[in-house]
Amino acid sequence: MISLLRYPCHSSIQMFMAICLLSAFPSVYATETVTAKMTSGQTVRTLDGVTEAVHQSTISAQVTGRVERLFFDVGDYVKKGEILVQFRDREVRARYNAAKAEYKEAEKEYRRIQDIFTKKLVARAAVDKAEARFKSARARLEQSNENLRNTRVHAPYSGIVVKRSIQVGELARVGQQLMTGLSLEALRVVVNVPQDMINAIRILKQARVYLPDGKQINAESITFNPYADPVSHTFNIRVNLPKQDFNLYPGMLLKVGFVIGKEMRLLVPLVTVARRSEVSAVYVVGSDGKISFRQVRVGAITPGHRDIEILSGLEAGEKLLLDTVKAARQLKSQGK
Repeated sequence: MISLLRYPCHSSIQMFMAICLLSAFPSVYATETVTAKMTSGQTVRTLDGVTEAVHQSTISAQVTGRVERLFFDVGDYVKKGEILVQFRDREVRARYNAAKAEYKEAEKEYRRIQDIFTKKLVARAAVDKAEARFKSARARLEQSNENLRNTRVHAPYSGIVVKRSIQVGELARVGQQLMTGLSLEALRVVVNVPQDMINAIRILKQARVYLPDGKQINAESITFNPYADPVSHTFNIRVNLPKQDFNLYPGMLLKVGFVIGKEMRLLVPLVTVARRSEVSAVYVVGSDGKISFRQVRVGAITPGHRDIEILSGLEAGEKLLLDTVKAARQLKSQGK
Protein backbone atom coordinates (compact mmCIF):
# COMPACT_ATOMS: atom_id res chain seq x y z
CA MET A 1 0.00 0.00 0.00
CA ILE A 2 2.87 2.37 0.79
CA SER A 3 4.31 1.80 -2.63
CA LEU A 4 0.99 2.79 -4.19
CA LEU A 5 1.09 6.10 -2.33
CA ARG A 6 4.74 6.81 -2.85
CA TYR A 7 4.94 6.14 -6.59
CA PRO A 8 2.60 7.56 -9.26
CA CYS A 9 -0.14 5.29 -10.59
CA HIS A 10 0.43 4.29 -14.15
CA SER A 11 -3.04 3.06 -14.78
CA SER A 12 -6.56 3.69 -13.72
CA ILE A 13 -6.62 0.24 -12.09
CA GLN A 14 -3.80 1.12 -9.69
CA MET A 15 -5.52 4.40 -8.79
CA PHE A 16 -8.79 2.59 -8.11
CA MET A 17 -7.06 0.03 -5.88
CA ALA A 18 -5.36 2.75 -3.83
CA ILE A 19 -8.65 4.56 -3.23
CA CYS A 20 -10.30 1.34 -2.14
CA LEU A 21 -7.55 0.55 0.32
CA LEU A 22 -7.62 4.03 1.85
CA SER A 23 -11.39 3.84 2.23
CA ALA A 24 -11.27 0.43 3.86
CA PHE A 25 -8.55 1.43 6.35
CA PRO A 26 -9.02 5.06 7.34
CA SER A 27 -6.29 4.80 9.98
CA VAL A 28 -3.64 5.09 7.28
CA TYR A 29 -4.17 8.84 7.47
CA ALA A 30 -3.48 8.81 11.20
CA THR A 31 -0.37 10.16 12.79
CA GLU A 32 1.96 8.05 14.93
CA THR A 33 0.35 6.15 17.79
CA VAL A 34 1.41 5.48 21.36
CA THR A 35 0.20 2.87 23.83
CA ALA A 36 -1.07 3.88 27.25
CA LYS A 37 0.95 2.06 29.91
CA MET A 38 0.88 1.61 33.65
CA THR A 39 4.06 3.11 35.07
CA SER A 40 5.59 2.96 38.52
CA GLY A 41 6.29 6.48 39.63
CA GLN A 42 6.66 8.76 42.59
CA THR A 43 3.65 10.06 44.43
CA VAL A 44 4.13 13.81 44.59
CA ARG A 45 2.06 16.24 46.62
CA THR A 46 2.32 19.87 45.55
CA LEU A 47 2.02 22.75 48.01
CA ASP A 48 2.53 26.51 47.89
CA GLY A 49 5.67 28.01 49.39
CA VAL A 50 7.26 31.43 49.82
CA THR A 51 10.85 32.21 48.87
CA GLU A 52 13.11 33.78 51.48
CA ALA A 53 16.80 34.57 51.85
CA VAL A 54 18.86 32.29 54.07
CA HIS A 55 21.00 35.26 55.11
CA GLN A 56 18.82 38.20 56.11
CA SER A 57 19.58 40.36 59.09
CA THR A 58 19.37 43.82 60.63
CA ILE A 59 22.59 45.39 61.85
CA SER A 60 22.42 47.48 65.03
CA ALA A 61 24.80 49.97 66.62
CA GLN A 62 27.26 48.53 69.13
CA VAL A 63 28.36 51.94 70.41
CA THR A 64 26.67 55.26 71.09
CA GLY A 65 27.81 57.83 68.58
CA ARG A 66 26.90 60.24 65.83
CA VAL A 67 26.80 58.92 62.27
CA GLU A 68 29.58 60.49 60.24
CA ARG A 69 29.15 58.68 56.93
CA LEU A 70 26.94 56.13 55.19
CA PHE A 71 28.79 54.20 52.50
CA PHE A 72 25.77 52.40 51.03
CA ASP A 73 22.04 52.96 50.60
CA VAL A 74 18.95 50.90 49.78
CA GLY A 75 19.41 48.79 46.67
CA ASP A 76 23.22 48.83 46.76
CA TYR A 77 25.19 45.60 46.53
CA VAL A 78 27.72 45.19 49.33
CA LYS A 79 30.63 42.78 49.53
CA LYS A 80 31.43 40.95 52.74
CA GLY A 81 33.64 43.03 55.02
CA GLU A 82 32.94 46.41 53.40
CA ILE A 83 32.17 49.36 55.68
CA LEU A 84 28.49 50.23 55.90
CA VAL A 85 28.44 52.98 58.55
CA GLN A 86 31.16 55.19 60.03
CA PHE A 87 30.61 56.84 63.44
CA ARG A 88 32.53 59.86 64.68
CA ASP A 89 35.33 58.31 66.70
CA ARG A 90 37.14 61.31 68.26
CA GLU A 91 35.97 60.64 71.80
CA VAL A 92 36.21 56.88 71.49
CA ARG A 93 39.71 57.12 70.07
CA ALA A 94 40.74 59.45 72.91
CA ARG A 95 39.47 56.93 75.47
CA TYR A 96 41.34 54.19 73.63
CA ASN A 97 44.61 56.16 73.68
CA ALA A 98 44.17 56.86 77.40
CA ALA A 99 43.48 53.19 78.09
CA LYS A 100 46.52 52.19 76.05
CA ALA A 101 48.76 54.55 78.00
CA GLU A 102 47.35 53.30 81.30
CA TYR A 103 47.93 49.73 80.20
CA LYS A 104 51.56 50.36 79.29
CA GLU A 105 52.18 52.08 82.61
CA ALA A 106 50.46 49.27 84.56
CA GLU A 107 52.42 46.65 82.64
CA LYS A 108 55.72 48.40 83.31
CA GLU A 109 54.92 48.71 87.02
CA TYR A 110 53.85 45.07 87.22
CA ARG A 111 57.12 43.90 85.63
CA ARG A 112 59.10 46.12 88.02
CA ILE A 113 57.32 44.77 91.11
CA GLN A 114 57.82 41.20 89.89
CA ASP A 115 61.53 41.81 89.49
CA ILE A 116 61.79 43.28 92.99
CA PHE A 117 59.75 40.39 94.41
CA THR A 118 62.19 37.85 92.98
CA LYS A 119 64.90 39.64 95.02
CA LYS A 120 62.66 39.34 98.08
CA LEU A 121 62.52 43.10 98.58
CA VAL A 122 58.68 43.42 98.56
CA ALA A 123 55.84 41.36 99.96
CA ARG A 124 53.61 39.12 97.88
CA ALA A 125 50.71 41.53 98.46
CA ALA A 126 52.49 44.20 96.41
CA VAL A 127 52.81 41.81 93.46
CA ASP A 128 49.14 40.85 93.70
CA LYS A 129 48.14 44.52 93.78
CA ALA A 130 50.28 45.34 90.72
CA GLU A 131 48.98 42.30 88.89
CA ALA A 132 45.35 43.26 89.59
CA ARG A 133 46.00 46.79 88.32
CA PHE A 134 47.68 45.39 85.20
CA LYS A 135 44.80 43.02 84.41
CA SER A 136 42.25 45.78 85.01
CA ALA A 137 44.11 48.09 82.63
CA ARG A 138 44.31 45.35 80.03
CA ALA A 139 40.54 44.74 80.24
CA ARG A 140 39.85 48.47 79.81
CA LEU A 141 42.18 48.57 76.80
CA GLU A 142 40.44 45.60 75.19
CA GLN A 143 37.03 47.20 75.74
CA SER A 144 38.24 50.53 74.35
CA ASN A 145 39.70 48.75 71.33
CA GLU A 146 36.38 46.95 70.79
CA ASN A 147 34.48 50.25 71.01
CA LEU A 148 36.86 51.82 68.51
CA ARG A 149 36.36 48.93 66.07
CA ASN A 150 32.60 49.27 66.48
CA THR A 151 32.70 52.84 65.19
CA ARG A 152 32.97 51.18 61.78
CA VAL A 153 30.16 48.79 60.93
CA HIS A 154 31.13 46.09 58.40
CA ALA A 155 28.92 43.87 56.23
CA PRO A 156 28.75 40.34 57.70
CA TYR A 157 28.13 38.82 54.25
CA SER A 158 27.75 39.86 50.62
CA GLY A 159 24.26 41.03 49.77
CA ILE A 160 21.87 43.88 49.04
CA VAL A 161 20.78 46.66 51.37
CA VAL A 162 16.98 46.57 51.62
CA LYS A 163 16.39 49.08 54.41
CA ARG A 164 18.23 52.03 55.98
CA SER A 165 17.10 53.19 59.43
CA ILE A 166 19.62 55.96 60.16
CA GLN A 167 20.67 59.33 58.72
CA VAL A 168 24.04 61.07 58.54
CA GLY A 169 24.47 63.28 61.61
CA GLU A 170 21.96 61.32 63.67
CA LEU A 171 22.95 60.16 67.15
CA ALA A 172 22.68 56.39 67.35
CA ARG A 173 22.52 54.55 70.64
CA VAL A 174 23.59 51.02 71.44
CA GLY A 175 21.08 48.57 69.98
CA GLN A 176 19.53 51.03 67.53
CA GLN A 177 18.88 49.55 64.07
CA LEU A 178 21.10 50.84 61.28
CA MET A 179 20.58 48.80 58.11
CA THR A 180 18.87 45.63 56.93
CA GLY A 181 20.34 43.45 54.21
CA LEU A 182 19.90 40.10 52.56
CA SER A 183 21.85 37.82 50.28
CA LEU A 184 20.45 36.40 47.03
CA GLU A 185 23.23 33.83 46.84
CA ALA A 186 21.44 31.42 49.19
CA LEU A 187 17.64 31.07 48.98
CA ARG A 188 15.07 28.67 50.37
CA VAL A 189 11.35 28.08 50.07
CA VAL A 190 9.28 27.94 53.25
CA VAL A 191 6.26 25.62 53.12
CA ASN A 192 3.60 24.80 55.70
CA VAL A 193 3.05 21.04 55.39
CA PRO A 194 -0.06 19.19 56.69
CA GLN A 195 0.60 16.73 59.47
CA ASP A 196 -0.52 13.71 57.39
CA MET A 197 2.46 14.27 55.04
CA ILE A 198 5.22 15.00 57.52
CA ASN A 199 6.35 11.42 58.25
CA ALA A 200 6.75 10.53 54.56
CA ILE A 201 8.65 13.74 53.87
CA ARG A 202 10.97 13.19 56.83
CA ILE A 203 11.78 9.68 55.60
CA LEU A 204 12.15 10.32 51.86
CA LYS A 205 13.53 13.87 52.07
CA GLN A 206 12.86 14.58 48.39
CA ALA A 207 11.37 17.79 47.05
CA ARG A 208 11.40 19.74 43.82
CA VAL A 209 10.62 23.40 43.26
CA TYR A 210 8.69 24.46 40.15
CA LEU A 211 9.96 27.74 38.70
CA PRO A 212 7.74 30.35 37.02
CA ASP A 213 9.22 29.47 33.61
CA GLY A 214 8.10 25.84 33.95
CA LYS A 215 11.48 24.44 34.89
CA GLN A 216 12.07 22.55 38.09
CA ILE A 217 14.99 22.26 40.50
CA ASN A 218 15.67 19.58 43.07
CA ALA A 219 16.06 20.67 46.67
CA GLU A 220 19.58 20.83 48.04
CA SER A 221 18.27 19.77 51.45
CA ILE A 222 15.16 19.96 53.61
CA THR A 223 15.05 21.39 57.14
CA PHE A 224 12.23 20.46 59.52
CA ASN A 225 10.82 22.22 62.54
CA PRO A 226 10.23 19.53 65.20
CA TYR A 227 6.81 20.87 66.18
CA ALA A 228 3.47 21.71 64.56
CA ASP A 229 1.68 25.03 64.66
CA PRO A 230 -0.97 24.69 67.41
CA VAL A 231 -3.58 26.54 65.32
CA SER A 232 -3.10 25.27 61.76
CA HIS A 233 -1.52 21.92 62.78
CA THR A 234 1.02 22.28 59.98
CA PHE A 235 4.78 21.87 60.06
CA ASN A 236 7.10 24.60 58.85
CA ILE A 237 9.57 23.13 56.35
CA ARG A 238 12.45 24.93 54.69
CA VAL A 239 13.43 23.68 51.25
CA ASN A 240 16.99 24.83 50.58
CA LEU A 241 17.87 25.61 46.95
CA PRO A 242 21.22 25.12 45.21
CA LYS A 243 23.43 28.22 45.09
CA GLN A 244 22.66 29.19 41.51
CA ASP A 245 20.98 32.12 39.82
CA PHE A 246 17.38 31.06 39.18
CA ASN A 247 16.02 34.62 38.90
CA LEU A 248 14.23 34.16 42.20
CA TYR A 249 13.69 36.82 44.85
CA PRO A 250 12.47 36.75 48.47
CA GLY A 251 8.70 36.89 48.75
CA MET A 252 7.97 35.05 45.48
CA LEU A 253 5.24 32.39 45.63
CA LEU A 254 6.35 29.01 44.23
CA LYS A 255 5.00 25.49 43.94
CA VAL A 256 6.91 22.77 45.77
CA GLY A 257 6.39 19.07 45.06
CA PHE A 258 7.14 16.66 47.91
CA VAL A 259 7.71 12.96 47.21
CA ILE A 260 5.57 11.00 49.70
CA GLY A 261 5.69 7.49 48.17
CA LYS A 262 5.37 5.38 45.03
CA GLU A 263 2.35 4.16 43.04
CA MET A 264 1.31 2.68 39.69
CA ARG A 265 -0.13 5.30 37.36
CA LEU A 266 -1.54 5.31 33.85
CA LEU A 267 0.57 7.81 31.92
CA VAL A 268 0.27 9.10 28.37
CA PRO A 269 2.23 11.81 26.54
CA LEU A 270 0.89 15.25 27.30
CA VAL A 271 0.57 16.02 23.57
CA THR A 272 -2.06 13.29 23.15
CA VAL A 273 -4.56 15.16 25.35
CA ALA A 274 -6.80 17.63 23.55
CA ARG A 275 -8.47 20.44 25.46
CA ARG A 276 -11.99 21.53 24.61
CA SER A 277 -12.97 24.25 27.11
CA GLU A 278 -12.96 22.37 30.43
CA VAL A 279 -13.06 18.95 28.79
CA SER A 280 -9.97 16.80 28.29
CA ALA A 281 -10.06 14.03 25.70
CA VAL A 282 -7.85 11.73 23.65
CA TYR A 283 -8.09 10.19 20.19
CA VAL A 284 -8.24 6.40 20.63
CA VAL A 285 -7.55 3.94 17.81
CA GLY A 286 -9.78 0.89 18.14
CA SER A 287 -8.96 -2.67 17.14
CA ASP A 288 -10.90 -2.11 13.93
CA GLY A 289 -8.66 0.84 13.04
CA LYS A 290 -11.37 3.41 13.64
CA ILE A 291 -10.78 6.55 15.70
CA SER A 292 -12.91 7.71 18.61
CA PHE A 293 -12.77 10.95 20.55
CA ARG A 294 -12.97 9.92 24.21
CA GLN A 295 -13.26 12.15 27.27
CA VAL A 296 -10.82 11.42 30.09
CA ARG A 297 -10.14 12.71 33.56
CA VAL A 298 -6.56 13.84 33.92
CA GLY A 299 -4.29 14.08 36.94
CA ALA A 300 -0.87 15.52 37.57
CA ILE A 301 1.66 16.37 34.90
CA THR A 302 5.03 14.71 35.38
CA PRO A 303 8.20 16.75 35.93
CA GLY A 304 9.47 18.06 32.64
CA HIS A 305 5.90 18.37 31.29
CA ARG A 306 6.30 15.26 29.13
CA ASP A 307 3.55 12.95 30.41
CA ILE A 308 0.23 13.34 32.16
CA GLU A 309 -1.64 10.97 34.43
CA ILE A 310 -5.01 9.59 33.30
CA LEU A 311 -7.33 8.98 36.23
CA SER A 312 -10.31 7.57 34.31
CA GLY A 313 -11.68 7.10 30.81
CA LEU A 314 -8.80 5.06 29.42
CA GLU A 315 -7.36 1.59 29.92
CA ALA A 316 -3.77 0.40 29.79
CA GLY A 317 -2.90 -1.03 26.39
CA GLU A 318 -5.15 1.24 24.35
CA LYS A 319 -3.56 3.12 21.47
CA LEU A 320 -3.69 6.89 21.14
CA LEU A 321 -2.87 9.24 18.31
CA LEU A 322 -0.02 11.62 19.05
CA ASP A 323 -0.99 14.43 16.66
CA THR A 324 -4.39 15.64 17.85
CA VAL A 325 -4.77 18.11 14.96
CA LYS A 326 -4.37 15.45 12.28
CA ALA A 327 -6.45 13.05 14.36
CA ALA A 328 -9.33 15.54 14.46
CA ARG A 329 -9.26 15.93 10.68
CA GLN A 330 -9.21 12.18 10.15
CA LEU A 331 -12.07 11.65 12.59
CA LYS A 332 -14.09 14.19 10.63
CA SER A 333 -13.28 12.40 7.35
CA GLN A 334 -14.14 9.06 8.95
CA GLY A 335 -17.68 10.24 9.69
CA LYS A 336 -18.42 11.12 6.08
